[in-house]
Amino acid sequence: MIVSSQQLLEELQLFGLNCDEALVEKLVDLCLQYEQNEEGMVGELLAFCTSKKVGLTTDILGSFEHEFLSKRLSKARQAASKDSGHAGARDIFSIQELFEVEEEEETLLNAYTTPSKGSQKRAITTPETPITKRRASALSPQQLLSPSSFSPSAAPSQKYASRSSRGEVVVSFGEAQGVSWSGRGGAANISLKVLGDPEPLTGSYNSMFQKLPDIREVLTCRIEELGSDLKDHYRIEEFAPVLAPAQEPVTLLGQIGCDSNGKLNVKSVILEGDREHSSGARVPVDLSELQDFSLFPGQIVAMDGINSTGTKFVATKLYEGVPLPFYQPTAEGGDLEQTMVLVACGPFTTSDSITYDPLLDLITIINHDQPDVCILFGPFLDAKHEQVENCLLTSPFEDIFRQCLRTIVEGTRSSGSCLVFVPSLRDAHHEPLYPQPPFTCPDLPPQDRKRVHFVPEPCTLGLGSVTLGLTSTDVLFHVGAEEISRASSPSDKFTRILKHILTQRSYYPLYPPQEDVPLDLEHFYTFAQLPLTPDVLIVPSELRYFVKDVLGCVCVNPGRLTKGQVGGTFSRLYLRRQEAGPGQQRRSPCVSAQVVRI
Repeated sequence: MIVSSQQLLEELQLFGLNCDEALVEKLVDLCLQYEQNEEGMVGELLAFCTSKKVGLTTDILGSFEHEFLSKRLSKARQAASKDSGHAGARDIFSIQELFEVEEEEETLLNAYTTPSKGSQKRAITTPETPITKRRASALSPQQLLSPSSFSPSAAPSQKYASRSSRGEVVVSFGEAQGVSWSGRGGAANISLKVLGDPEPLTGSYNSMFQKLPDIREVLTCRIEELGSDLKDHYRIEEFAPVLAPAQEPVTLLGQIGCDSNGKLNVKSVILEGDREHSSGARVPVDLSELQDFSLFPGQIVAMDGINSTGTKFVATKLYEGVPLPFYQPTAEGGDLEQTMVLVACGPFTTSDSITYDPLLDLITIINHDQPDVCILFGPFLDAKHEQVENCLLTSPFEDIFRQCLRTIVEGTRSSGSCLVFVPSLRDAHHEPLYPQPPFTCPDLPPQDRKRVHFVPEPCTLGLGSVTLGLTSTDVLFHVGAEEISRASSPSDKFTRILKHILTQRSYYPLYPPQEDVPLDLEHFYTFAQLPLTPDVLIVPSELRYFVKDVLGCVCVNPGRLTKGQVGGTFSRLYLRRQEAGPGQQRRSPCVSAQVVRI
């Protein structure tokens, strides 16, 4: 290796560091000793001096060698010594390759030797028994995921390991008492399809290129579409302009907004009219005459009231939105056999560890219960995790996700369960867009392609003759933080927000969105609207878990698999299409549901 003292001097002068000839010669020796080029050595020396807030002297150069260069060389040698053996920081991919090479060598040697009397016979490998016990153990979930390969501090979470409420049922719904929670796994013949017209979102797209007229067009179209249904349902004769003075009661159509940059309150409500009747004009709304209301920014409503001066509308009646009809299966489809669905939402690690112990526990439950379908919501590598935020991981985010994905797919292969992966805006490796394209995995093994499904966020999933609404964005928390309400009788906040989702016909009806939701309105209008009212709506949230029947739709918040340093919850459902008899009301296909602690 050749090191130029002249180039070293030029690099030092480039950063304003002046030193004598002796120091330059010492740097040349360090470059040769530690195999560093001139640019790299000067860059590391500059960072060292900057962090210590000192100048370049002989003593500082000695400290730099002792505290930085020698320690880094020692770590590199330790890593190399570990990689030369069969243990240490190797991940499952290199370990499995070593096993395969070793077994091939043993087979070749055994072919040239004669077994002695009393010795054990060589194991016979057939298509029915293709792998040995040692290789089978290497494919266990605990060994598939090797946190030490991507985290320098992969210590297990003590609080999670010491939890005492494992398997506790915290919420039950329907016929959950006495139910044996087990599915058919791979024996179930289930058809999964993402519903929606046009075709669902399948790939990435360019964001942050929206023009203001296009945004205005999307908002206007939503007002006009919902306004038309409100007009037909409540038999409203005509909508009046929002700024037209009227001494008689009139009906206005528009979108709720706030007159300032602060949070919405009863004094700051405005109604932004539609394009056809009001040309997008706005009018302040007086809510003092309303006894019951629940409003949030972006909500599309119709209101009765008086606008005597054209400058303030005194509302006297609020028309709630109308939900879409449920899916009606065809006569040829028949009834859906009883199907077990397991639902879990990330993070799949505790906040103080990156060992994925909760995920491994979940895989154990899947293999034991063998649900027909497992729906797994992100984040799989949480962007809000301490080690991610502080850049403490040694592997790229994409590699960690692929290792996590491989652990789930291969770890649950024996169960035969269908796997549905829903991305999250908090997935560190995935595109931060809303709506969000599905994950991609081009190297998915061929034997798993039929049972592994990647869907966008959000989406409406058809599971046979039952429809499921899926979204990983915490819409409950976001709308709940902005909602204002008044009720003459006690009302449940969760129920009100869920009604808004169903009646506004949108997976994210809040506008403007929260700061951490990068909303693309054009794709939102195409891919984030409800095509119908789902039979089951799954809305994971930081808020408390629940299972509720809202307007005939069973809404489930399974909670998150981890809550900080402790374990969280997941949910399990039994679905079966139940036909209503003549004159009977519709019967929900969600027969029973539970929320269970991990």
